[in-house]
Amino acid sequence: MKIAHEMLNLIERALRGARVPRVAALHLPPAPWNGTREGEFGAIELDDGSLGLSYVLLGGTLATLDGKPGAGLVGADALEVARYWASDGSGAEDAALRTLGFAAVNALTRHLFDRAGYAPPAATDSIGGLAPQAGEHIGMIGYFPPLVKRVTDCGARLTVLELRSDLAGAREGFHITLDARELEACDKVLSTSTVLLNDTLDSVLAHCARARAFAMIGPGASCLPDALFARGVTLMGGVWIEQPDAFKAALASGTPWGSHARKFAIASESYPGIEALSASAR
Repeated sequence: MKIAHEMLNLIERALRGARVPRVAALHLPPAPWNGTREGEFGAIELDDGSLGLSYVLLGGTLATLDGKPGAGLVGADALEVARYWASDGSGAEDAALRTLGFAAVNALTRHLFDRAGYAPPAATDSIGGLAPQAGEHIGMIGYFPPLVKRVTDCGARLTVLELRSDLAGAREGFHITLDARELEACDKVLSTSTVLLNDTLDSVLAHCARARAFAMIGPGASCLPDALFARGVTLMGGVWIEQPDAFKAALASGTPWGSHARKFAIASESYPGIEALSASAR
């Protein structure tokens, strides 16, 4: 079963018998993209104040959504919007729908966590707790330029998997490849949550059986982690918005919003699971 269907089924079960929140607003960064990391993400807000982020630069999504901000969303059942994530199709409209659905999944995850009184622990570093060591081979899915030095300075070998052919090739201290098979030699892997949006998670995990750790990080990695952990992901590191009004204002103006949120990290071995969280919420 696709990861989207599994996660949606878990959310639906967790919401059973409870009021499902409605979508209150769609928040987008300035378009066209202003070149900042903050400008890469949009958010869906639920009527209880929960916010969920998603990457908006895949397949022309930002331009598509900017043309009709919030159209048909405000007042919609958040679970129905979340199901957009599982939609098929390869056009710009389809990519935009999946992005909205994934943002709704992240918002519903925050809603469920808040209802259960669960606040994920703070992240201890920016590289998913991988603690690269000299001699280790680290895989990176998605090119994170600010994090490359954190890996190579430790003396670890780094292989970056990318979809963009213009980025491929040798660099100083690491190399970028288009071939997922090169991950098969990696001891630890760091991934962006974009693999959830472009439906490549299972294909890349198939090449990471040797890895002792697989960390998924980034603002979009704020979804329910149960199905990810069942697949072999060992840590999920997302964003917990602490000052919603300031965050929304910064997002809309294209200014940094990191100070209005904190980074969290949920390790598979310490996560209580959605069943236990749902029980405590009841």
